[in-house]
Amino acid sequence: MKRIGLLIISSLGLLLVLPYSASAATAKLEVSGWLPYWRAASSTADALPHLGELKEVNPFGLSVRSDGTLADIVLNIDEEPWKSFILAAKAKKVRVIPTVMWSDGDAMHQILSDGPKRRALEDQIANLVKSKEYDGIDIDFEGKKAETKDYFSTFLKGLYSRMGKKWVMCTIESRTPLSSRYDTIPKDIKYANDFVQINKYCDRVRIMTYDQGAIDIRLNEAALGLYVPVSDVKWVEKVIKLTAKSIPLRKLVIGIPTYGYEYEVRPLNIGFQYERLWSFNPQYALDLAKNLNISPQRNSAGEISFVYIPQPTAGSIPNPGTFRIAWWSDAEAIRQKVALAKKLGVRGVAIFKLDGGEDPGIWEILKF
Repeated sequence: MKRIGLLIISSLGLLLVLPYSASAATAKLEVSGWLPYWRAASSTADALPHLGELKEVNPFGLSVRSDGTLADIVLNIDEEPWKSFILAAKAKKVRVIPTVMWSDGDAMHQILSDGPKRRALEDQIANLVKSKEYDGIDIDFEGKKAETKDYFSTFLKGLYSRMGKKWVMCTIESRTPLSSRYDTIPKDIKYANDFVQINKYCDRVRIMTYDQGAIDIRLNEAALGLYVPVSDVKWVEKVIKLTAKSIPLRKLVIGIPTYGYEYEVRPLNIGFQYERLWSFNPQYALDLAKNLNISPQRNSAGEISFVYIPQPTAGSIPNPGTFRIAWWSDAEAIRQKVALAKKLGVRGVAIFKLDGGEDPGIWEILKF
């Protein structure tokens, strides 16, 4: 849900994954979930009766100001409903690990490349966790520049050393195999995340295997039709196997979405052009389909979707030659990701997001 814009489907040695034992494949997965600040009341009410299914909860999120100081601008974690929820989670021995979400790439580079400011931020985070008696912190720094990579690794190293017995969780962008992203792989590929260093200084590495869109041109081609997934299980498997070359399965956590997107679609001579309009929770799409007398269908990505032609209204006139598609993740799509997590033998799954708007059927799936 972080990237908004125009997506265009077009043609744009040895995989080493350690075998997992039968015990690893059948061990109970750790389940964590992000509870977003923008639906604090419904998030906490949704998760509260299901704390028995959760190993960890992540109030989302704290933030970092442009001057590098830690801030609680929108979460208000010291207020209700968080105070009561955190007490209930602790009583159930569920880890309480707030997320620090930062997406200003310029500010990140400026602060993390400045030794005193970087160390001050490390101190602030560690002091907060210890003073508030949280179980750890979740670092979700998105949109970093490639030149920030080594500074981010240094930040994680410093934070890890300060945290003692507290957990350092790292939420990291997905990395699609280059052969699935390009017909001709560029020679100057640079990454903003150093997986080897992240493995050293993160107790868990949660991969954001969602918002796939049009990034995998091989799966786009194989679909032979409309294809703009939130998270195709086939793509997730590619991403996790690639990541497992650098980060062991025992640390890896598969991020699973509970939401969807609506797109305006324009047919091209080859393929389709997709303009993302907005995100939604499943009930929006179900209500829309019911009003249109349309039955949503399971698509080639294992998710749910339907197509319709919008009618002009007083406030909106559809672009000529276009139609709409609503595409989302439901309980069955989530079940497929959980099954993949068990098959691969990763540490767990992380649900984005638990806010009362997800398909309620997921709670039965998470009872294992």
